[in-house]
Amino acid sequence: MNPVSPLLTVVVPLFNESASVRALLDSLYPVLEKTACRFEVLAIDDGSSDETWQQLKLAAPHRRGLKLLRLSRNFGKEAAVSAGLEKAAGDAVIVLDGDLQHPPELINQMVPLWRESGFEIVEATKEARGEESVLYRSSAGLFYKLFHMLTGYDLGPSSDFKLMDRKVVDAWRGMEESNLFFRGMIAWLGFRRTQIRFAVQDRPSGVGKWSLPQLVKLAVVAVTAFSTSALHIITILGFAFFVLATVVATRTLYLYFQGMAVSGFATVILLQLLIGGALMVSLGIVGEYLARIYTEVKRRPRYVTSEAIGWDDVQSASRNDER
Repeated sequence: MNPVSPLLTVVVPLFNESASVRALLDSLYPVLEKTACRFEVLAIDDGSSDETWQQLKLAAPHRRGLKLLRLSRNFGKEAAVSAGLEKAAGDAVIVLDGDLQHPPELINQMVPLWRESGFEIVEATKEARGEESVLYRSSAGLFYKLFHMLTGYDLGPSSDFKLMDRKVVDAWRGMEESNLFFRGMIAWLGFRRTQIRFAVQDRPSGVGKWSLPQLVKLAVVAVTAFSTSALHIITILGFAFFVLATVVATRTLYLYFQGMAVSGFATVILLQLLIGGALMVSLGIVGEYLARIYTEVKRRPRYVTSEAIGWDDVQSASRNDER
């Protein structure tokens, strides 16, 4: 192989994927061999409780360029992707899910778009979402519509399956926040990008690892990390209630000076309940933003590494290699 060919890094976050490790590597390596690029594969075990790490260790001696990183506990997919991006040395970096729902064959379409067409981001977008429950599909659709409305970024069909030029990865590494939302962060960066379509594959084994509470938490972090629109909504809501209160007060005074009995006990109770509920929701929104600030000012590392194979030196804890 030409020694000056570009280096391609593939980052694969894994959590309890022992049943698919072998199949993943068996399908990924033949694809990488066809790219005419040098390559490395960074497998990040996000604190799996099954045999994922053992399977990776067994594969490492037989797979050229396979580097392994084990996090000390389950920090979440966003942190695992962060670990891979911080350690990636490639001229281009591809993020690929470890459950084989992202077909590795698309890499052969991504690399020419980067090398020959000059695109700095090549995104794989979903034309079919695969097997998902009605609740999951509906919740995801609602989140993406809300995210688009509040931030202006339409992430509906996008996925974490992306190729990024070195300059994009370096720009991402300069973003120092602890509240991570990889897909949104890449959208915020801009750069020259293109898309290729794919159908999400069925999982060959196991089940999805995202629970509803985890998805809700990610949605809240994503919205509050990328937009202050929710705070502006509170201001609008407060102004609306002020107008309502002015109207009610004016009517009450008018009736009083006309010598008419002021009635409407049920109306008063309903208004109090409505205003009280709005205040509680508003405090909750403000609390979420305060929680994001609290997380940021602590400056804790995004992840902690417990074991590494294939690197000469890997720090045990990191927010960003450049810090």
